[in-house]
Formats: sequence, structure tokens, C-alpha cells
Amino acid sequence: MLGVVYVAVVAAFLAFTVAVYEDVFGTDVPVTLRAGQAGNQMQADADVKLRGIAVGRVRSVTSTGDGAVLELAMDPAMMDRVPRNVSAQLLPKTLFGERYVNLVMPQRPDTVRLSAGDVIGQDRSANSIELERVLNNLLPLLQTVQPEKLSATLTTLSRVLEGRGKPLGRTMVQIGHYLGELTPQMPEIKADITRFATVADTYGDAADDILQALSDFTVTSKTLVDQRLTLQAMYRTLTAASSDVTAFLQHNSDNLIALTGSSRPTLELFAKYAPGYLCMLTAVADFVPRVDKAFGKNIGEPGLKVNLSVVHDRGKYLPNRDEPVYNDKTGPRCYGPDAEPATVSHVDGDGLGPANSPAERQMIATLLAPALKVEPNSVAAWGSLLVGPLYRGVEVRVE
Repeated sequence: MLGVVYVAVVAAFLAFTVAVYEDVFGTDVPVTLRAGQAGNQMQADADVKLRGIAVGRVRSVTSTGDGAVLELAMDPAMMDRVPRNVSAQLLPKTLFGERYVNLVMPQRPDTVRLSAGDVIGQDRSANSIELERVLNNLLPLLQTVQPEKLSATLTTLSRVLEGRGKPLGRTMVQIGHYLGELTPQMPEIKADITRFATVADTYGDAADDILQALSDFTVTSKTLVDQRLTLQAMYRTLTAASSDVTAFLQHNSDNLIALTGSSRPTLELFAKYAPGYLCMLTAVADFVPRVDKAFGKNIGEPGLKVNLSVVHDRGKYLPNRDEPVYNDKTGPRCYGPDAEPATVSHVDGDGLGPANSPAERQMIATLLAPALKVEPNSVAAWGSLLVGPLYRGVEVRVE
């Protein structure tokens, strides 16, 4: 009997111990909390707080696949402070600490208080959902980072920043000022970056050509290296020549300036008559075959027959009386077989054109004017009838 009584006492003690552990004799009020995935991170005996005051504990956590069901044991003495429409948040105590249930008071608390068997929902406000998302994303990072190393890093950072709050604040203010000035320029910065990308694409497309050019430049560089002695000699020669030219210019600068000044009227005259040079040379070139024909070149007989009579001497040359007079100031002119007087800039046709034509009369008047000491326009038109045959290779008899 004593053995049986001993075994019964031991069994009763063990049962009482288990009952006390299971809180069979407790007076806590059972409440259910339905949470999301974050509820699976809760642990039994976690605190349940309202405005920072413990009002209960988590008795058990059961996973439902898409969330968790938490059985809460609420303190009966605190139940009159908790309204029925209260919601819950699952927050960590510290950065690496365990989570606890934080009861959130609604804006309009219900007059009916929370009682045994009621179900509490998780807070689904935007701020709560964002906070839960941040904590969920932070968990893998916290599992990867070694807490002791992070603690050492934070401690070192705290020591570095200790006593430097004001300079850091001023720096942050300056950064904010810079960012405020930079913000209006963002469209231009974006456009510049876009243009830079375009330029980079252009250079990327031309990369082969650039590399080929660089490869070709290596040949040029090698040639320059091989010819460096020749280049050095050329540079020395150029240096000496430059020195000689500098000395020449320094000693003759006044003469060059004077020569330039005195040459100006002549150059201006040449420039004035420049439009007639091409026409004159063309006319002379066309006139050569006719002169050759007039003098019988390559035909075996003279082409020009002239009878001259010797007259008495007119006397010796007298200064200021027999000097040539240049009275032709009509400007650049050109004469040809089909040219109009005073307007011709080139020669068309063959030779002098038809006999006694305007072009022939104008050309003969120009040739006779210096001898007659008159203007070409003053030469009689019938002059071409007397002199024209001479230039055409016809026999002329002068008596």
C-alpha cells in the first residue's frame, strides 16, 4: 500500500506540475490573434503590450500556411482597458530582438471591452503594412550580417560621430542647398547624359576606324623615329633660315614698306586692265597664223608685197615735242572679229572677221590712234579701207 501511495503521490505531483506549466489553474483570459506571415516569427511567452504596458502574453503560435494564429493569454486586471475593436502589430523589441504583440488603439474605441474568446485582427493600415514589409525584407539581411561585427561597426561609427553633430548638420544643410540648386538643372543634365550616350555610340561605331588610324599612326611614328636625324637637320636649317629672314626683314622693313607703297599704283593699273589680259593673249594667239600667212611662211612665196617711197628727212628728234603721248584711257578692252567696241571681254570667230566689219574698224582705229595722236574714237571709219587690206595680206602700193 505504501508503494502504491508513493507512486500515486509522485504521479499527482507530476500532473500538478504539468498543469501549472500549462496554466490550467490560471485566471488569464484567452484571446485569439490572426496574423499574417510575420506571425510565424513569434515565439511563445512573447509579451502583449498596450501603449507600452504589458497586458498579456503569447500562449501558443500555430501556422495556417498563409499566416499564423496566436493564442493570447490576457491579464484579467487589464481587460477593462482594452476595447473590442483593438488591432495588433508584430514589432521587434530591438534591431536583433524578438517580436512582441503591440495592441493599437483605434481612433474611435468601442465601448464594449475585449473578452474571452474574442478574435483580434492584425493592423492593416498603410503604415503598418509598409513597416511589416520593411521588417520582412530586413530579416534576411540581419540573418546574413553577423551581429557582433555589426555592433563593432556601429560602435566605431558612433565614436567617430561623437561630438561632431553640428558640423555634420551644417554639411547636411549644405548638401540640401546644393541639391536644391541642382534639381532645376536635372532636365539639362539628363539631356547631356543622353547626348553623351549618343556620342559614346558614335565612338563605339567608329572604334574600328579609330583603331585602324592608331595602327596607321604607329607606322608614321616609326617613320618619324627613323628619320629623326633628317628632321633634326631640317629643323636646324629652318632655324638658320628663319634667323636670316628675320634679320633681312628687320634691316629692310622700311624698304619693303616703301616698295609696297610705290608699287601700289602699278598694281592698281594692272588690276584695272586684268579683265583684258586673257582676251588679249587669245587674240594675239589667233593673230599669229594670219601674220605667218601674210609673210608667206611655209608657202614658198611672199604673202606681203609693199612698195615704199623714201621721203625727205623730217628733222632730228626734239625733246618735249616728239615724245610719245599715251592718251588711251578707255580702260580694259578687247578686240576680235565679232567684238563690239568698248564692251568686248573675249575674242570669238576667226581672225578679223568680214572686211570692214565693226571689229576690224575698231582694231585698226586702236592701232592707228597712237601714230595719229588722237583717241581711237576719233580715227575715221574709212581708215579700215586703206589699212585693212595690209593686215589681211593683200598687196598694198604706197605712193
